[in-house]
Amino acid sequence: MTRVQKADYAILDNPRVSMNLFHPRKDIYGTSNDNNLLIPVDDGVDIGACFHMTENKNSPSILFFHGNGEIVSDYDDLGNLYNRMGINFMVVDYRGYGRSSGEPKVSSMMHDCHVILKFAKKFLSEKGYEGSLTVMGRSLGSASALELASTESSHSDFQHLIIESGFAFASPLLMILGIDPSSIGFREDKGFSQVDKISCWKGPALIIHAEHDHIIPFSDGEALFRASGGEKKELVKIPGANHNDIFMRGMDIYLEAIKNLLKS
Repeated sequence: MTRVQKADYAILDNPRVSMNLFHPRKDIYGTSNDNNLLIPVDDGVDIGACFHMTENKNSPSILFFHGNGEIVSDYDDLGNLYNRMGINFMVVDYRGYGRSSGEPKVSSMMHDCHVILKFAKKFLSEKGYEGSLTVMGRSLGSASALELASTESSHSDFQHLIIESGFAFASPLLMILGIDPSSIGFREDKGFSQVDKISCWKGPALIIHAEHDHIIPFSDGEALFRASGGEKKELVKIPGANHNDIFMRGMDIYLEAIKNLLKS
């Protein structure tokens, strides 16, 4: 497995980018789950998480990085649904989101996901869970998931990769967010490098994307699918759905694809 050359995210840490890319909000009501956690990722900085766990120690687990306008407690109902399917669902925030401290930036997001993965693996080991581990990223969270998928140790760290509504190319996304990439000196090959990163992943991969995604077009999902480096990969199109209603419109297809992947 080839590691993508370490990126310099200084350009993407531009305040204009952070202001438009991240939409943090605090967790006012909290989550009802008992497994609320704070994950230390840096000096004085903790990331909020909620690990929805089953009683079956052989259950597979999903480590989930959510979208830019979401927080951990938004996934309480979905966590319960995954548990009823026999899957542990471990959802984490970003800096400044939910119960997390700090301020969100691209460079910190790319740093923190590595610490979070190590924490999740230690948690599973200490609690005696022996099932497979899957890393999943939705929308903005695809950047964290693909950062992890591109590392040398990823094959031993987790077994499956799921990208839902993920972006392949950052420049069009920046344009949608109202930022001219050239105005901040951004070049596609110096940014997230999503396509290059997924090409490093040789394990089973599932790409889920809405047919009519109005923020990240379906063609991005196709590009990630084509570039994925493993032999076992699947692209699932959710008919009639857009970026925000993909799960509501395609829940059965969505969950069936995930169950099939975790069985592999």
